Amino acid sequence: VIGIGVDLVDVDRFRRSLERTPLLRDRLFRPDERARADAHVDPAGRYAVRFAAKEAALKALGLGLGGMAMYDIEVVRDDLGPPSLVLHGKALEVARRAGVTRWLVTLSHSDRLAQATVVAL
Repeated sequence: VIGIGVDLVDVDRFRRSLERTPLLRDRLFRPDERARADAHVDPAGRYAVRFAAKEAALKALGLGLGGMAMYDIEVVRDDLGPPSLVLHGKALEVARRAGVTRWLVTLSHSDRLAQATVVAL
């Protein structure tokens, strides 16, 4: 295990951030992440849990929030398997230098809270 990160996000607070700053979606989330979240009647929980996963990934890499662009950390999931991460740009470079070869990701959210745990292996 290279690192473990856990993060918890208040869904309503994140919803307000998205409402105040609509371009935040484009700055934080890749097109497939946005499409997956926007497919739901109330996408705020989906966005919040993906944001939590990105923050947890930074923690697993030993970085702070300003360590790299959140856009470079993509939360992916097919319909049958567990969620995982695909890294791009600086995030990919940092993970490779740290020796990360795969990720374990768990996501959970309710109407109020979104939680993610990320293990870098």
